[in-house]
Amino acid sequence: MVRIIVDAEKCQGYGQCCFEAPEIFTLGDPPVTHPAEVDEALRDDAERAADACPLQAITVE
Repeated sequence: MVRIIVDAEKCQGYGQCCFEAPEIFTLGDPPVTHPAEVDEALRDDAERAADACPLQAITVE
């Protein structure tokens, strides 16, 4: 499993992660919601979303 961490202090809800990985991230309240872990098959999508975040608020482990 791939662990996803979004720093709520940094996230401003720009939604770039939602465009890159809509199967993982959705806009909502808090600004971006996501599962804590996703299948290994979604690692590339999660990493692309993390790279797209303008505030670098997403960590993929």
